Amino acid sequence: MKIIISLIPVLLFLGLLLFFDSFRLVNRWILIVCLLWGGVSASISLVGNSLLTEIFNIPFDTLSRYVAPFTEEILKMIILIFLISRHRIGFAIDAAIYGFAVGSGFAFTENLIYLLQLGAEQSNLWIWISRGVGTAVMHGGTTAIAGIILVNRLTDSRKLLQPFLLAIVVTYFIHALYNAFLISPIQSALVVIVLIPSILLVVFLLGERNLKKWLDIGMDAEVSLLLMINHGKFSKTRAGAYLLSVKDHFPKEVVVDIYCFMALYMELSVKAKSLLLLRENDLPLPMDPDIMDKLHELDHLRRRIGKSGILALRPVLRMNRADIWALSILKPD
Repeated sequence: MKIIISLIPVLLFLGLLLFFDSFRLVNRWILIVCLLWGGVSASISLVGNSLLTEIFNIPFDTLSRYVAPFTEEILKMIILIFLISRHRIGFAIDAAIYGFAVGSGFAFTENLIYLLQLGAEQSNLWIWISRGVGTAVMHGGTTAIAGIILVNRLTDSRKLLQPFLLAIVVTYFIHALYNAFLISPIQSALVVIVLIPSILLVVFLLGERNLKKWLDIGMDAEVSLLLMINHGKFSKTRAGAYLLSVKDHFPKEVVVDIYCFMALYMELSVKAKSLLLLRENDLPLPMDPDIMDKLHELDHLRRRIGKSGILALRPVLRMNRADIWALSILKPD
């Protein structure tokens, strides 16, 4: 009963976040991995914090207020950094949901451990309510905020340090402030249950607006360019003129591969954006039996043209982190 009371609020909130995901950005398998990683990170942090206490003789209050927020937030964040660097998170919306899932898994495991250790001694239901409404939502909220910071500040997967440090500072401050017990646990829970949902609501509203803007701008540009290619008029466009000006810098066979990569990339990008629009409107999703072959061909062409070929295409193609992420939704679950 106690574990249910301490878990229901955070699971209800996670379900609410999934309900607001109108574009169906979240992959259910990745969501499960995030929940599991939350549990793993809670177990690791418990062992790690216990070792730090024994080795350095750290008082419990010091550990809870200053050390645990640092170690726990870093551990929870690891899976988000991995997913973003692998282009499996594209926008603030899915970053927030995956982050909250990590925090939910962490809170469940932490509350379960707390129940096994102190459940018999701690019979006050208000404590368990505060852990479910306050502590659990705090864990989910801080990791969701970390995901939002990382996905919004990370423009290149090789430049992780600055977004990572910013995410650590913000989440550490929130977590440490919560653990400082400046007000009663019930009051802290009330603050968290008002503040965290408010922040995530704003993120969802802004994120959906930015996603629609990204779809409109990207779709129009890519469809227009793709039509010019299919009608043999690409050389008359500014993009075509640019590529003609740089083709002498590459061997002829690489130039052919560059053009093939560009056409296939735009075709797949348009398919991905169309799929998102269909999801938003709950329309049937078309099946393309050749989609995996096309994705493999794109990877093959990417390797053939190399980094220099990709750099040459940057002024022509939209190839930022969100656009590359969009291709991943074409893969069957």
